[in-house]
Amino acid sequence: MTLQNQAAAADERPHPISPGDAGGTATSQIHAGYEPQAPYRPVAVPIYQTAAYEFPDYASARRMFALKEPGFTYTRTGNPTVAVLEQRIAALDGGVAALATATGQAAVSIALLALVHNGGHIVASSKLYGGTVDLLTDTFEDFGIEVSFADPSDVGAWAAAVRPQTRAFLTESIGNPLATLQDLPAIAAVAHGAGVPLVVDNTLATPALYRPLDHGADIVVYSATKFLGGHGTTLAGAVVDGGRFDFSAYPDKWPQLTRPKRRYGGEILWERHGHGAYLALARSKYLHDLGPSLAPASAAQILQGLETLDIRVARHGQNSREVIRFLTSHPAVAAVHHPSVPGHPQAELAIRDFPQGAGSVFSFDLAADPGQVGPFIDRLRLFKLVANVGDTRSLVAHPAAMTHCRLSREQRAAAGLTETTIRLSVGLEAAADLVADLAQALAPLTGATCRAAAVPTAAVSAGTGI
Repeated sequence: MTLQNQAAAADERPHPISPGDAGGTATSQIHAGYEPQAPYRPVAVPIYQTAAYEFPDYASARRMFALKEPGFTYTRTGNPTVAVLEQRIAALDGGVAALATATGQAAVSIALLALVHNGGHIVASSKLYGGTVDLLTDTFEDFGIEVSFADPSDVGAWAAAVRPQTRAFLTESIGNPLATLQDLPAIAAVAHGAGVPLVVDNTLATPALYRPLDHGADIVVYSATKFLGGHGTTLAGAVVDGGRFDFSAYPDKWPQLTRPKRRYGGEILWERHGHGAYLALARSKYLHDLGPSLAPASAAQILQGLETLDIRVARHGQNSREVIRFLTSHPAVAAVHHPSVPGHPQAELAIRDFPQGAGSVFSFDLAADPGQVGPFIDRLRLFKLVANVGDTRSLVAHPAAMTHCRLSREQRAAAGLTETTIRLSVGLEAAADLVADLAQALAPLTGATCRAAAVPTAAVSAGTGI
């Protein structure tokens, strides 16, 4: 049992920007969590490719394994390269600390398992990514954990779903795949009124567009595989703790944090770590016992991607504006699901909470028979049929047959998905080329010739972001 203390990570070196500092995104994503050290002073974060670490002496080893002295003991629970990534993501989100994991699914799993045990209950958005629904309704059901789904646009539904056994609320800042938004401060108020934390998956927004902790969330999770890494090369996840939820105010709900545990020498995690107790539990128990650790080389890949996060996200948004303009006017498209579309039910929320845009992953419905979905996708050339989002490349998926295929008919209806819903992840290619690709793939559905030449592709005014 080991724990790498984020507040005193690695060699206790000073950091130019610490987690929670109010530095700008562009500065934090390049510098947070790392300062070059002698003798070589490498400006890029070194990859510490090691499984274990030599202890300075026996007494130090005893203290570290007893969790009474910070330090690295084994890379399953902490590594210097991974620690820089953790501190950088925490800084970008304004959290007190972060925990890196091997995948985004592992991040969601650990974030919730540290809160909810056998007999517990979760209230979750009815418009979640399909893999998260699988976790909640299948694997967690095996663990004796129940879940109720609530419409993210209906705050009253969240309040009505609360039970005495409820231990967490879960939602996505931007829903996958319909780009669904919600009034996060209002949902957070319901969660806190019930004495439970709000967990928000911020994968599609990233800190470049939205910081859930600033809007009432308590814990943030990421699939860093997506926009944080940004190049479709590396699996990774992260859990960010805002350090604000007071578990000690509800000690009977959180015995794992507020009661003595043999695992910790009979001590109480909350008394030892205070508002860092939640992430200490997540690392020392769930990361340690289940082992979904992020490899140092993978952490280095995500760190490299983070350095250009805000620039990439801006370009993704710029391209998405032009793609959405084209799709909303095409006769073969029945609907475009994005908050920037005029008349969208969450348009005002987008203006209020997402001034720089509501992301580049969204869906549209074909005005065609479901049998036309496959041929349409197969005609695409630049949009690659891939089970991923947030890549430099533009990607396409069919949720009903792919990411959400295990949902029941009722669950898909609650999520707003039909057999003709197509998900796009708009990449960094030339916008005119993306529009042309969609135009030629849609043309047979209307009997029209390719309309690309007639489609204006000039960028929409920067002030109208998506």
